Amino acid sequence: MKVIKTEDAVGHVLCHDITQIIKGVTKDAVFKKGHVVREEDIPVLLSVGKENLYVWENDETMMHENDAAQVLYEISAGAHMHPSDVKEGKIEIVADTDGLLKIDRKLLRSINSFGQMMIAARHGDTPVKKGDKIAGTRIIPLVIEKEKMETVKQMAGDEKIFHLMPYVLKTAGVITTGNEVLKGRIKDTFTPVIVEKLAEYGIKTEQHAMPGDDTDTITKMILKMANEGVDFILCTGGMSVDPDDKTPLAIKNTGADIVSYGAPVLPGAMFLLAYLKCGEKKIPVVGLPGCVMYAKRTIFDLVLPRLAAGDEIAADELYGLGEGGLCLNCPVCTYPNCGFGKGR
Repeated sequence: MKVIKTEDAVGHVLCHDITQIIKGVTKDAVFKKGHVVREEDIPVLLSVGKENLYVWENDETMMHENDAAQVLYEISAGAHMHPSDVKEGKIEIVADTDGLLKIDRKLLRSINSFGQMMIAARHGDTPVKKGDKIAGTRIIPLVIEKEKMETVKQMAGDEKIFHLMPYVLKTAGVITTGNEVLKGRIKDTFTPVIVEKLAEYGIKTEQHAMPGDDTDTITKMILKMANEGVDFILCTGGMSVDPDDKTPLAIKNTGADIVSYGAPVLPGAMFLLAYLKCGEKKIPVVGLPGCVMYAKRTIFDLVLPRLAAGDEIAADELYGLGEGGLCLNCPVCTYPNCGFGKGR
């Protein structure tokens, strides 16, 4: 940093805000810290009493914060994203489509631990909508060594920190278990909840069956829906350890690969996830416990965006939901802008 005459400051980087005060009109920064002085700025600077300025010296080995933010953006942004205009050395990354945000957490941590630069993002494995902010990038000082920015580019290589997976599942079949529903003893209030949640991700419920509590019939219904081409199969109810609860066995008898029966999430501990191979497709099959019918947010809300985007879920990922897996049933629900499901 050095003091320089304002007339000689063209091309230099301001080290402080320049405030303009016009009585009764404005008191604001006419130029922000980090601004690169242009020829047309000189009269304005002189008019606010700045005959000398603190500036960073021009140096071919250094990079301005705006250019460095662009480098960080290029390291970060995958497909279906675009940058905001650079402002005060910061670029924000914005979603071009609805989808599931995936983050290379190891690479993100490596860049942030390098020093003098930062990338701040929303949580990964969460849904975003078109126009949502995904992350912001900037360096900490006004200028940084070009060599450092080249190093982080090499660290990233061809990889990107952020990926946005558009939703790919289009159709679903819902199997509502329970003799009490089949025989009309109670009204089916479970299916409408599922249909509404699926619709949020562009999934149309094309098939619906009510096989009662017969294990073989439930199994046949699952296989029938799979063979008829639905992308996603959901079985509602019958997930506890009561003798009449047959859904887990029925799913197992289809030959599906059971990822997990049970998840460390409340509400939703009795959740089951499986994948059924059908030709070239792997169809997710879930067993949904009764809490999904009446609780505002459950395990289903945590896994649905990933399933909708075709992001296969491993058992270890479900086990990792324990920290953050307790919904606090807040009087005003702000999900997904809360800690539910975000312990990692």
